[in-house]
Amino acid sequence: MHRRRQTLKNPEQELRAFRMRSLLAVLVVVCLTGLLGGRLFYLQVVQHEVYSTRSEKNRVRVEPLPPTRGLIYDRNGVLLAENRPTYNLTLVRERVEDLDATLSLLVDLLEVPEEEVEAFRTRSRQRQRPFQPALLMSDLDEDQIARLAVNRHRLPGVEVEAQLLRYYPDAETMVHALGYVGRINAEELAGLDSGNYAGTHFIGKTGVERFYEDELHGQAGLRKVETNARGRVLRELGHTDPVPGKDLTLTLDSELQKLAVELLDGRRGSIVAIAPGSGEILALASVPGFDSNQFVTGIDVASYRALQENLDLPLYNRAIRGHYPPGSTIKPFLALAGLAEGKITPDTTIRDPGYYQLPNDSRRYRNWLRWGHGRVDLERAIAVSNNTYFYSLAHDLGIDLIQENMSAFGFGQRVAHDVQGESDALMPSRDWKRGRFNQPWYPGETLSVGIGQGYWQLTPLQLATATAVLANRGQWVKPRLAQRVGDEEVPVELPDTPPDITLDNEGWWDRIVSGMEKVVSGQEGTARRIGKDLEYRMAGKSGTAQVFSLGQDQKYNADELKERLRDHALFTAFAPAEDPRIAVAVIVENVGGGSTHAAHLAKAMTDAWLLEDEAPATEEVREVLEREDDRVAENEG
Repeated sequence: MHRRRQTLKNPEQELRAFRMRSLLAVLVVVCLTGLLGGRLFYLQVVQHEVYSTRSEKNRVRVEPLPPTRGLIYDRNGVLLAENRPTYNLTLVRERVEDLDATLSLLVDLLEVPEEEVEAFRTRSRQRQRPFQPALLMSDLDEDQIARLAVNRHRLPGVEVEAQLLRYYPDAETMVHALGYVGRINAEELAGLDSGNYAGTHFIGKTGVERFYEDELHGQAGLRKVETNARGRVLRELGHTDPVPGKDLTLTLDSELQKLAVELLDGRRGSIVAIAPGSGEILALASVPGFDSNQFVTGIDVASYRALQENLDLPLYNRAIRGHYPPGSTIKPFLALAGLAEGKITPDTTIRDPGYYQLPNDSRRYRNWLRWGHGRVDLERAIAVSNNTYFYSLAHDLGIDLIQENMSAFGFGQRVAHDVQGESDALMPSRDWKRGRFNQPWYPGETLSVGIGQGYWQLTPLQLATATAVLANRGQWVKPRLAQRVGDEEVPVELPDTPPDITLDNEGWWDRIVSGMEKVVSGQEGTARRIGKDLEYRMAGKSGTAQVFSLGQDQKYNADELKERLRDHALFTAFAPAEDPRIAVAVIVENVGGGSTHAAHLAKAMTDAWLLEDEAPATEEVREVLEREDDRVAENEG
């Protein structure tokens, strides 16, 4: 029996398997080649613009060119704010390998104080776009620059850049009017135009610098540069020039401003002077001041804490934010309200026994002269600052008419066009008291308002503005600090100017002004001491603002009071009375009566403006004040 012979190989089967495997391999290769070709087509054809742009960005960078900030001048062309060359320390985070180590090295090299280290690190994170340098430190000195140069190889991404830095030649004198610039903080950064402020590290913080920020800043430019792999600039490919900020010409007179500060002689207070016909603010002084240049580069913690803890509040702009009872300075305005509302005539008289009593009320509201002035009419009431006359008038008017008429002069509202940070202060009313205290208005409170006490508070700028309106015989011209922005004049007629004040009889203005002239030149005038040898006609009004209230039978004795509880001295004036060229408001804190202190300062201001070379020096004014009797008459108006 024969067995079938079995073979170990099957050539036909192997051939079929080989062909199948070869075909599968070819298909795999074809598919992978197709995928690779499709990916190459997508990257090089479809996405050509995207990747070519990315490649270009690795080689070409667009850098911002910050504009030069506009300069600020006074009305006579005196430079008040300039730009000085300086060296700043900047850091580009994208070029720093180890940010923490780099910052630590910089802190050691520059000997940054312990309390400043956190702020130093925070600045490294403040920028608006990639590759934009963050400002770490301004105004480097030669020693700091030398240390950085020696360690340059250890500080990739850190640069010392030459830039222009804001500088104020008369910083302490002008600070409260000009304001200052400072480093852009995170909150400001979020609200800025990232394109226009790219490369800009400073922004106006207060005053004119802040109000006219858009005009002073200008428009940023750009430059396109080619860089190497390390980010170093190889060459410039093109640029767009920045547009510099506009120069600003102010209405301020720097000499008059300096005089105002010198006259206050370190005493807490404010002097504001306005040209009534144009609304130009000639002086806006608040004392004490501070060196605003410290804030430009970034004030250190210790210095800032010292300013904050100073009891004299140098950071506080008294001229526009200080709240003071007006005292008797408002009596001419109240008299005008009485005439306008028909409550009195220019010839209305009362008998003053030294006090006033409300009907069915036993309380006596005292005149500052305890035995009274006898028979007084309107002009004499202003000249001698008779409280009794104005208690009676205030009672007849009532708080509603007082509030309405005083608001027409700008009390209780912002009055200026371009004074940043101005306060409304407070013109009290029934509605205000009910909303504030949930209480009704009482007749006795009306009497206090009638002599400028009680709830009524104003700013020196408001008082100067109201005095200018009175000097204009009711014509409103809104106060302003800017005379020109670039080549464009700021108009005298500004939007939102309150309506003029009109009276049924224009002659009433003259009667009020006559009473104010008698304050200075009359035999009984409260400020008659400044009227001696006066070379022009001045209309004025003294005032004394109580810091605390006296009881009915208490007597005022300044010598027994702590200095900061003494009365504030106020004086308002305009001159020449017949054709006013300057209106002044003076407030000096805690020095006593307005007729013995503030009046002399007001006269020195009007002398300087009207007499020029003949005006007395500040030393002469100080001598006069030293000779004055510091004792204030009890409850002087």
